[in-house]
Amino acid sequence: MVTATSSRPALTVVRRTAWLANALFWSAFAVLEAVNHGWLAGTLALAFAVLPDLTFLVALDEAPRMKKGQLPPRAVPYYNAMHRALVPLALMVLCTVTPDSWAPAFAALCGWLAHISYDRAFGYGLRTKEGFQRG
Repeated sequence: MVTATSSRPALTVVRRTAWLANALFWSAFAVLEAVNHGWLAGTLALAFAVLPDLTFLVALDEAPRMKKGQLPPRAVPYYNAMHRALVPLALMVLCTVTPDSWAPAFAALCGWLAHISYDRAFGYGLRTKEGFQRG
């Protein structure tokens, strides 16, 4: 008999594998956009792949006083906003339905989604208001 607690690790593996597949897809799409649309698209894709983690800088002065693995509470709203997949997905939909879409912006959104997907694949998710990983 399979219980909820015994199936939890299997569900975690499946979920992380799906996020990894998603990350590889968005990374490949970002590279494709860079190849098709030039250096600006590639630069923005790379910049937006790094940008979400720059939210740590919001409260860098508080970092030494935090517990191991804790993000300063002042930085949490920024971190969580930059690590919600719905934000770049919504912007991507807007990019595709707008008649005058700009290809480098789409590439940047691919990089952003790749970052979020890699984070989820490796076990990093949104934070609690105290700054710890949500369980």
